[in-house]
Amino acid sequence: MSEAPVSPKRDSSRWRLPARLALSRAKHPSVTGHAKLGKRLARLLPYYAYDSDEAYRSDGCPESVAERRRRGLDRLAIRLCEKAPKSLAQSRALAEGVSDLQFIESHRVPFQYRAEFASKLRVGSLYQASDGVRIQDLDGQWSYDLTGSFGVNVFGLDFYKSCIDRATQRVAALGPLLGPYHPVILENVERLKEISGLDEVSFHMSGTEAVMQATACARYHTRRKRLVRFCGAYHGWWDGVQPGVGNPRDVHDVYTLSEMSNATLHVLDTRSDIACVLVNPLQALAPNAPAAGDVTLLNSRRTAHFDKEAYGRWLRELREVCSRRGIVLILDEVFLGFRVAPGGVQEYFDVRADMVTYGKTLGGGLPVGVVCGRSDLMKRYRDDRPSDIHFARGTFGGHPYVMAAMNEFLRQMDDEKVRETYEGLDEKWDGRRDRLNRELRDRGLPVEFANLTSVWTTLYTRASRYNWMFQFYLRAEGLALSWVGSGRFIFSHAYDDESFAEVARRIVLAAEKMEEDSWWWSDGSLDDRGINRQILGRVARAWARRG
Repeated sequence: MSEAPVSPKRDSSRWRLPARLALSRAKHPSVTGHAKLGKRLARLLPYYAYDSDEAYRSDGCPESVAERRRRGLDRLAIRLCEKAPKSLAQSRALAEGVSDLQFIESHRVPFQYRAEFASKLRVGSLYQASDGVRIQDLDGQWSYDLTGSFGVNVFGLDFYKSCIDRATQRVAALGPLLGPYHPVILENVERLKEISGLDEVSFHMSGTEAVMQATACARYHTRRKRLVRFCGAYHGWWDGVQPGVGNPRDVHDVYTLSEMSNATLHVLDTRSDIACVLVNPLQALAPNAPAAGDVTLLNSRRTAHFDKEAYGRWLRELREVCSRRGIVLILDEVFLGFRVAPGGVQEYFDVRADMVTYGKTLGGGLPVGVVCGRSDLMKRYRDDRPSDIHFARGTFGGHPYVMAAMNEFLRQMDDEKVRETYEGLDEKWDGRRDRLNRELRDRGLPVEFANLTSVWTTLYTRASRYNWMFQFYLRAEGLALSWVGSGRFIFSHAYDDESFAEVARRIVLAAEKMEEDSWWWSDGSLDDRGINRQILGRVARAWARRG
């Protein structure tokens, strides 16, 4: 008897199975690498809060240690309050009407500890002046700025203030006219084409918007729908590139794959439905890991290590596969951009992209997003199909004040003093890191730092439930941090050796005080696995009470 013919549906599924298996192998094994699983687990995690005893003894410390912690917290809370009462009061009033600030204030302390600690560890969010590498709060207190304005501040706040001042004067006669362009845009376009090595430029008002434009153009011209991003990478708040926890929409056209993985290269080399690959090169500091924030720092397993040679080699391998398969390679330089080299990430890692997105620092201190790309990818219509139009043009693209500030920035990039800030960049910042790490180690303090030039993250070398407390000791010593706390320090190139030495001194002092207050206590019996078991046990008890 002859075999029954295989149905087309069954036959196609047979061919799809290897592709699905390859896709699974290319995903990172962490929860971050599996968007659907992450969303399910987030829905299942119950809220619970430590009581006034457990909050200080969640690591099993003796009562004598817990008492030192209580006294230490009281002293720290008084210091934070007494140094900035006006800033704290007005920040609290502001939070009542600003949802962004409500989110930030509720995500400095892990939720388990929030009931006991959050009301005592208050942080101001209002500042009134800047000078060099310092910023001043409403109480007149000066702090060294480690926020970096979310990456905007590469050359120092004074640099950008001067860009904005000159820009305002240059375009004052035209004002905020939208639609037509101020002629200053001509020089911007030519310079951006030169820097990016690409054919055309599109202007937007944010990095998120630039990423939206670049990915939409890639899909439009390749006529493919899939986008590949890498585990842990951030590309703006648009839900189309952020599948997983916190996204209420199911995103079916994005693959989140493992970075620096041969399995990922295999997927790209064997599929025909991928329009583009989106790369945030900031991930070179911690491939496949999400942004390091203190709100989830419940153990000491945060990792980071930058290997420029290895990451550059990965990008060039990625470039080869994308070229071979007609996949658009998009470098998202919105954050890292001009921080690492005058020619950006392409120059720094010696790789060429099909499209590049810029933002933040390029605006000379004003909001901006830019897409540079090949002419065949930037076109918004098809000659052979006159009604097939990809309409994407923001109202504020090319705003005269923004274009003038950008022009000031680009002109300053040719200044000899600005160029000098790039000389020996890696050696300078790596040397500063090594000296600080050595001092911390010599003093027996369980803190060290990893960096990608002037972008730093804090690592902890002793298993602890309370590493997230370090951010508040740093703030008490006059260091201004972003809302992610110790997870990311962003220095500007304006930090000279003297100002950095003062920051390093304050970091060491903060660590010594935290050690004195016993937050890093350990009897050697608890490691990170043990901490995870404690947390899972506490979650299980919370579920049992819920049932």
